[in-house]
Amino acid sequence: MGTFLIVLLVSLLLLIFMILKLKVHPVLAMFIVAIGMGVGFGNTLLDTMGLINEGFGTTLTGIGITIILGAILAMGIQDIRATDAISHFFNKLFKGKNLELAPALTGFFVSIPVFSDVTMILLAPVASKIAYLKKISMSTMTAFTGLGLVLTHGLVPPTPGILATAITLKAELGFVVFWGLIVSLISFFGTWLLLRKWTEKEFIAPLDKFLGKGESTDYNPEVAATLETSAATSKNELKASTPSFFLAFLPILLPVLFIASASFANALLEEGTWLHTLLVTLGDKTVALFSGVLVVMFLGFMYKQNVYSSSMKESNGEINQSTPFLYILVETWVTRALIVGILPLLITAMSGAMGNIIKTNEMVDKLATSVASTNILPIFLPYLIALVLMSAVGSMTMSALTTAAIVVPMMPLLGISPVAATLSIGAGTLAISHLNNSGFWILIKFFNLTTKQGFKYITVPTLIASIIAIITITIINSFGLI
Repeated sequence: MGTFLIVLLVSLLLLIFMILKLKVHPVLAMFIVAIGMGVGFGNTLLDTMGLINEGFGTTLTGIGITIILGAILAMGIQDIRATDAISHFFNKLFKGKNLELAPALTGFFVSIPVFSDVTMILLAPVASKIAYLKKISMSTMTAFTGLGLVLTHGLVPPTPGILATAITLKAELGFVVFWGLIVSLISFFGTWLLLRKWTEKEFIAPLDKFLGKGESTDYNPEVAATLETSAATSKNELKASTPSFFLAFLPILLPVLFIASASFANALLEEGTWLHTLLVTLGDKTVALFSGVLVVMFLGFMYKQNVYSSSMKESNGEINQSTPFLYILVETWVTRALIVGILPLLITAMSGAMGNIIKTNEMVDKLATSVASTNILPIFLPYLIALVLMSAVGSMTMSALTTAAIVVPMMPLLGISPVAATLSIGAGTLAISHLNNSGFWILIKFFNLTTKQGFKYITVPTLIASIIAIITITIINSFGLI
């Protein structure tokens, strides 16, 4: 047991050192650490390579196509201007009050199938314009837009980390989606109510490049009036050039509904009936994501000009108005999606490889028995492990999958359901987002914060949301609902 714990601890510290200090790419760093860990556990080099290949391949089998389809869906959502339509809906819903919720809730829902880093970039111009027009500090915009993105990324499949965790723990995917959404909403609004006044105390202006004005970041009434007039005169234009809220939301909503319906069908309907078979088929994660891709491609035909305009910007001159439209949908979107999706795909797969080295070691069972015999409430164990790993490694996906590998042998002793354990891990990955997390730097760069301000308005809100999330999960679990 002692040797196992020393090798595990040294391996994790080496991983942190390689990524943070030596700036080794996470995929290569995890591969090297997995080899050292396997050999350190007493496996031969050949056996270690076999375990790495097995873990890598198994993880890819579970989530590979899903991640690719999610990336294609992201390209479609971007090009048809779905985020503009959803944000416009929330602007109208809140009637000019608490408008920081417009980009925040847009990000909350868009980040379910779309990688949060991509959504951050998509929403930065929207948040900046609202902030400037309504004199809202970017500290407020950052805190809640970033929070909305991170919550569903960490708790609601089909984003890679929580999806792979659910598969590893054999959790019913639809129930993870359903309860993940509920926990995310409670955590978001709980954090918003606690921190909204605090975030308003420091005023931070938005970046000039999102406002179309000069170098000064001071509030300029003439510029604001111009922007207001432009916004007012283009309302009809916006309606004509963007999808309705329902159509914009449909590619996101449909996969989530399909996946959730499959779990409820398994729980409530008799196996073998036509309705059970239909819902389970539609609820397969690959089928569900593909349905979202088909819908967004159909919407692309409805909003061709938006797609052409966006694709021409993204292609550096390779796409123009004479390019066949179908080529953009089935080639350009896929190419862009693979560029965006390949890194999360490889990081997730290599996390699975490293996790396989851990969970196949016979000492994990003894560790599970020792940990499970402590006085810590069982639901908190996966949460605490994920929290520590997230704060150390900085990758939600990596920390979730590593935690899942450690927790798998503990499951019979912990006495909690796979859904509860999956959500507990997801809640742990929300905490302590700081310098070693890519999303932290993207938010700082696009939302005009200093590093010190990033700690205040990114790290603190996500930590509080994480605590609210695990408390909510614990209460739900105590009632036997998960």
